[in-house]
Amino acid sequence: MNERERERILVAAGAFKQSLTAAEACAAIARGLDESGLGAVIEQLPIADGGNGTLDAFLATGGERISLPVTDPLMRPIEAEYGLIEQGRTAVIEMALASGMELLAPAELNPLVASTYGAGQLMADALSRGVERIIIGLGGSATVDGGMGCLSALGLKLLDADGNAIAYGGGGLSELATIDDSGLDKLWRDVEIVIASDVENPTLGERGAARVFGPQKGADQAMVELLERNLRHCFTIVHEQRGADVRAVQGGGAAGAFAAGLMAFLNCRLESGIDLALAHNRFREKLEDCALAVTGEGQIDAQTLDGKGPLGVAQLAAEYGVPTIAIVGGLNIDDRLLHEAGVQAAFSIVDKPMSLEAALADAKELTRRAALRLGYALQLMR
Repeated sequence: MNERERERILVAAGAFKQSLTAAEACAAIARGLDESGLGAVIEQLPIADGGNGTLDAFLATGGERISLPVTDPLMRPIEAEYGLIEQGRTAVIEMALASGMELLAPAELNPLVASTYGAGQLMADALSRGVERIIIGLGGSATVDGGMGCLSALGLKLLDADGNAIAYGGGGLSELATIDDSGLDKLWRDVEIVIASDVENPTLGERGAARVFGPQKGADQAMVELLERNLRHCFTIVHEQRGADVRAVQGGGAAGAFAAGLMAFLNCRLESGIDLALAHNRFREKLEDCALAVTGEGQIDAQTLDGKGPLGVAQLAAEYGVPTIAIVGGLNIDDRLLHEAGVQAAFSIVDKPMSLEAALADAKELTRRAALRLGYALQLMR
């Protein structure tokens, strides 16, 4: 049987947080399927929904990586990367590579002091290279600073009542009295900012940035309420002095209200991160004559149904009559809900009792073995 006659399987997996990149997850799944003797043509396509792995997903079909010194969420020097695609006209920035939780030890998580300044340094460098568009993925941030650290790196001055710069992080927002945008480069008016996110939460309120995402970033209940007050104060000042009211905008709560900050000062629009990545990599074309799509991520839970990567894969695949199976680290969802959403079946890589630490450490091998078992099962259907 020649390659044209063999069935095609598209492996389109995302990152397994804290263990495998999207490319590593795809490779492990493809290896297991191949070792099963399935005999299919297996194509790999790393995916991301705006969070972990976004840069790799957009560079999967070509582009240039740019590395430069920036600051991490605690303003310490690090190296971070972003990408240039479309002959350098578009920059792809994964903000978590400069301002993400995975850059910090668990004991260091503190959204009162964590800043998005480093993400702004990546954006400023992209502007200096003459880009026309910036796609910025907002997942995995360590911050609840309303994007003000980022905007400071772009030249915005955030001053207290005495005319001094406020402190970085969500804690410093309470001191904000005056916004001076005279240092914001006028070139930003001509640059389109596309916020790649799967979050629909508003900036403030019960479903807002502080209350929903603050605890994930290290905030206790008292800190959550302080962050909520500080964000409300900050964006009220923004409204009064800039005329931009982003306090209730849908999606504004992404990355600790980073999205709201960008929307208030730059030429922004929000799009589904997974839809952007799949369109860039011509996912629809790859589904033609495809027998099966295999997706995956670290955990499938209720948030997956809000537009996470695996759901995006399954929904597009369904349009072409292609079934989708997921291989994941953890399953924390009603299987019927997942099936109704378009994922025909999902399997955990955990094949025996083990700690989370053990699963993370051995994720590549566990994923390979899960794909091997899937390959054996698929052969029973022939």
